[in-house]
Amino acid sequence: MKHIVGVADCGVSADPDDTLITHALGSCLGITAHDADAGVAGLLHVMMPLSEVNEEKAKLNPFMFVDTGMPRFIEQLEQAGARLRKMRIMVAGGASVHKSTGDRFAIGKRNMVVFKRIMWAKGLLIAAEDVGGSRARTMRLFVDTGRVIVSSGSEEWDLQPSDAGRDRGRTRDVA
Repeated sequence: MKHIVGVADCGVSADPDDTLITHALGSCLGITAHDADAGVAGLLHVMMPLSEVNEEKAKLNPFMFVDTGMPRFIEQLEQAGARLRKMRIMVAGGASVHKSTGDRFAIGKRNMVVFKRIMWAKGLLIAAEDVGGSRARTMRLFVDTGRVIVSSGSEEWDLQPSDAGRDRGRTRDVA
């Protein structure tokens, strides 16, 4: 079954028939985690780097911010049976899509900095990433395999663990 993960939200599943999908990853980050041994996967869609800009909103919805959403996301994955050290984590988004403002706030870049700090502090590695640029993305996570497909416009591509930090060409058009 397809489950849409909205902006400032997360989804976690242990159902191998599930696909988790999030749209509108501009400066936002889509973060996937998959523990193949436990059969648990999750997708997080965060908007802003630091909750200190609005602590009240962070209390109401921690998934709005990277610094509060990531720990809660990991907690939910572990409650579903995933183990921190077994999770394969991938990330997409962090684009600079607001050309009219000249990206003076650099939200996408700041989101990645905070995300990487959290990963480092927990001793985790990013298996693959597709971040930056100027295009919004959609991200799909297949719970059974942990496969992640990223798309933008009419293009889609598999996010592969060997893709971390590389600028690669897009592989195929969406039908």
